[in-house]
Amino acid sequence: MQLQIPSAAPLEVDAILLDLDGTLVNTLGDFAQALNRMLADLALPAIDASAIEHMVGKGTEHLLRSVLAHVGVPDVAVRYQDAWQRYEHHYLQLNGQYAQVYPGVLAGLQALAAAGLPLVCLTNKPLAFARPLLQAKGLEKFFQQVYGGDSFARKKPDPLPLLEACKALGTAPQRTLMVGDSSNDAQAARAAGCPVVLMTYGYNHGVPITDTPALGYLDRLEALRVVAG
Repeated sequence: MQLQIPSAAPLEVDAILLDLDGTLVNTLGDFAQALNRMLADLALPAIDASAIEHMVGKGTEHLLRSVLAHVGVPDVAVRYQDAWQRYEHHYLQLNGQYAQVYPGVLAGLQALAAAGLPLVCLTNKPLAFARPLLQAKGLEKFFQQVYGGDSFARKKPDPLPLLEACKALGTAPQRTLMVGDSSNDAQAARAAGCPVVLMTYGYNHGVPITDTPALGYLDRLEALRVVAG
């Protein structure tokens, strides 16, 4: 099937892998709420959402360790397990309540699914967080499969999750498009041999996303259009 990507030649694809946080859903509010409730439980100072934004994208373990270091915890390894338990408790309670689906995502998923393209959500978010979020936002029905950061032995930017997703789909990596919002997604895609398109509005560790090589950059997911069968 051919996809038209703005400012790029039509691309032949058999399936699409899509990241979640920063690509489909703006979850910064959820992160800020859960992290600051966790920090309060541990009698640690709060953290601003603008700082959290630069830490998102490499999985929950990286996020928690980065937050603990940011607020001045001297031995992160000692506090990590307590932090994880309190974070998990709060995140599961509020998951999706402070998050919003990005404009153009619903229309984009509807059009791609209606064209018959298999869609997979491939995120570094733990699966126990990812599935309920997709359900809460009415997005899960579009995906043939959902894989989290704990679904495989390694997370993005390692190519393993993309290669395993392609294997499950029965598609060749070079015909499986990755849609993400960060250099993590792009690095994983390049290593797996998948083409990649990046959203301009997500979380990229404080670096402009256009500094990361990709086939194209989208302001809205609905700009991805199927042009031929």
